[in-house]
Amino acid sequence: MDYQLDLDWNDFLQRYWQKRPVIIKRAFKNFIDPLTPDELAGLAMETEVDSRLVSHEEGRWQVSHGPFESFDKLSETNWSLLVQAVDHWHEPSAALMRPFRQLPDWRIDDLMISFAVPGGGVGPHLDQYDVFIIQGQGRRHWRVGEKKSLKQHSPHPDLLQVEPFDAIIDEEMEPGDMLYIPPGYPHEGYSLENALNYSVGFRAPSGRELVSGFADYVLAQELGSQRYGDPDLAPRADPSTVLPEEIDALRAMMLDLVQQPDRFNHWFGEFISQSRHELDIAPPEPPYQAGEIYDLLQQGDQLHRLGGLRVLKVGEECYVNGEQITTQHKQAVAVLAGSYAISGAQFGAALDDPSFLALLTALINSGYWYFKN
Repeated sequence: MDYQLDLDWNDFLQRYWQKRPVIIKRAFKNFIDPLTPDELAGLAMETEVDSRLVSHEEGRWQVSHGPFESFDKLSETNWSLLVQAVDHWHEPSAALMRPFRQLPDWRIDDLMISFAVPGGGVGPHLDQYDVFIIQGQGRRHWRVGEKKSLKQHSPHPDLLQVEPFDAIIDEEMEPGDMLYIPPGYPHEGYSLENALNYSVGFRAPSGRELVSGFADYVLAQELGSQRYGDPDLAPRADPSTVLPEEIDALRAMMLDLVQQPDRFNHWFGEFISQSRHELDIAPPEPPYQAGEIYDLLQQGDQLHRLGGLRVLKVGEECYVNGEQITTQHKQAVAVLAGSYAISGAQFGAALDDPSFLALLTALINSGYWYFKN
């Protein structure tokens, strides 16, 4: 399915992105669900897939986590099944992510799909990332409040909700409608009938995540071995005092690690190209030989990217699932990063270089790209 999003991106970015929530009616005209509720339930039965079931009755909330064995005992109201990173496991659903590539790939996270019966939802809550919510089959009522400080509470250990809020958006959504919510705006949605919802979430690393990730890289690469020194040390009146210039020197030692562009870019490429959710990696058996791949591409077969695989360029370098791709054929690597379906002609002369063909063979045999049967 080739999903076409009817959205003026320049206007949207200027007026709404990280500024205001908005509902866009009929954003996807003649919307067709990429999967059925039964298919979603089937994914929730898989061990590798992250799923949860949220229900409530008379103010009592319950959360259970997959994999699930059966859904036979559920009532007809007040529950919702949520499955994370469906784009990693279901190719037709992954197509729903493509229209959002007007935004940077490194910021896009995953596609969560929920199925809810009447009254189903997860209660009023906040997200600390941008999200686009697309209405599939059925109708759902959404309320979004103003961004302000609200008390949070946990009606269940696995749920964090906010206190009641006044709505600035209070509308029903029908198939093809889309709701955009920036970080920090309280919202709640509940189904009016059996309904599917598609949430395109975005990645927004916190300073804590960045510092922690970079510290792990420093340790792994055995960087930062230089020790503090003070050859011009002089006696001081109070030996218990740490002088401001000593604090400055210590801070400078730490900042020096971050302020090496090549090192920082290499770390960030590895860090940000890793998926936060498991990938459906299935290396081919038997593995391809380089000559087979060359012949298939010359015959017109296309390579397809694994759903959810993060392929990102940082500076002149490209990273795939936490690993740097090393080759002199930068244009061919740009094709790997920019396209989801690739023909042999797009690689140009690189395909005739045995070293690039060997690299491409290794990537395919890792399960990152594949030929459709």
